[in-house]
Amino acid sequence: MSSPLPAAPRFRMSKPDWLASPKVLRTEVLAGLVVALALIPEAISFSIIAGVDPRIGLFASFTMAVVISVVGGRKAMISAATGAVALVIAPLNREHGLGYLVAAVILAGVFQVILGTLGVAKLMRFVPRSVMVGFVNALAVMIFMAQVPEMHDVPWAVYPLIVGGLALMVFFPKVTKVVPAPLVSIVVLTVITVAAGIAVPTVGDKGELPSSLPVPGLPDVPFTMDTLTTVAPYALAMALVGLMESLMTAKLVDDLTDTRSNKTRESVGQGVANIVTGFFGGMGGCAMIGQTMINVKVSGARTRLSTFLAGSFLMVLCIVFGPVVSDIPMAALVAVMVMVSVGTFDWHSIQPRTLKRMPLGETVVMVATVVVVVATENLAIGVVIGSVTAMIIFAKRVAHLADVSGVVDPDGKQVVYSVTGELFFASSNDLVHRFDYKGDPGDVVIDLSRTHIWDASSVAALDAIETKYAQRGKKVTITGLNEPSADMHGRLAGRLTAGH
Repeated sequence: MSSPLPAAPRFRMSKPDWLASPKVLRTEVLAGLVVALALIPEAISFSIIAGVDPRIGLFASFTMAVVISVVGGRKAMISAATGAVALVIAPLNREHGLGYLVAAVILAGVFQVILGTLGVAKLMRFVPRSVMVGFVNALAVMIFMAQVPEMHDVPWAVYPLIVGGLALMVFFPKVTKVVPAPLVSIVVLTVITVAAGIAVPTVGDKGELPSSLPVPGLPDVPFTMDTLTTVAPYALAMALVGLMESLMTAKLVDDLTDTRSNKTRESVGQGVANIVTGFFGGMGGCAMIGQTMINVKVSGARTRLSTFLAGSFLMVLCIVFGPVVSDIPMAALVAVMVMVSVGTFDWHSIQPRTLKRMPLGETVVMVATVVVVVATENLAIGVVIGSVTAMIIFAKRVAHLADVSGVVDPDGKQVVYSVTGELFFASSNDLVHRFDYKGDPGDVVIDLSRTHIWDASSVAALDAIETKYAQRGKKVTITGLNEPSADMHGRLAGRLTAGH
């Protein structure tokens, strides 16, 4: 009798994390709705910055959010049309038109896919904590500053509405957290202004909302090398700025949620989202830090569903509920963003007790990052400047740790120099002047067992020391090199000057 066939293995589809419980599902749905409401005026404003029809920005926010919810590497992070991208591509649209802008968005997506595949996300390890703190604080300042124009030269009723919205968001969570306080604030203020007939700026005043879904198509440009050379610089700039903001935002969400994201997948995902957005005629984008804070920190979202629904609700609100959405007072959204700004700022970082304990260099880096970001209105530039500043301060600090001490044998025939600290370009430049070439005996030993050779500058400095002693007929012996240092010294010693 033949043995029975083995049972076929069972493959189980893992249940989406947003189906873990009704509470999680409710949180994700309501978070997506709040973000969608807040996205509308933001996307319209960024469209104006880029010089395109408001519908272009809204379409971009829709496609970016929906696509990145599937292909992105950071759950609950919101990607949409952003001010940073708008600033980069605005000159291209102004000089060459919308077709070239759309082509640049697609090419920027291609660049991001390539950069992500090559591992650009690994560069995030070189961003110090002080830069991250400066990034967060600058973000909070920029979110608040973006609301100032909405509070300038407006009817007096705007101010009590903003105060009322803030009060609702502070005190409503003490009653219940079932419904997000920002959503309650938006609904209540909208009902008050409509019912009482209060004339204040509304979402509808920002621009016309779309009445249909975007249609895919190719950019209206000649497919020539001239077109490529025109759009490529803008596309590369957009790709770099978008990746920088997206990766920084992903790291911020990692810290807030105590989870880890796939930065390489996020980099490639941003590229895919921009390619799709370009083919749908959108203006492109990247991670939206303010909206992400609403989603993660204010609303408590943790899954991809909130990101997907943010983009989906955005189109539903515009197409189906356009007239209702148009009546939302801008004061309600300003109040939400002010609350986000206050919640985002790292108040602990500026407390006198913290500043007193923190090394001065760390504080300088944090302040420099904030100042540059606020001055340039570009988070990417601030992060680069802050990181470079941190590296310079670190190099200067480490360079001072390199030290040389010499001990002459009792018989006076040999001197042993012990070198401590790290040897690299900043510390090795001074190394040559730390030896007594004239007064030392004929046998010189340089002990490097307590140091490490990091670069060619250090090898060149050791060569110079040996040369100076040799010119006086004295012998130099280098000892104590660890394996990597010995390898570098063996490959480069005596070969760093002309003629070798």
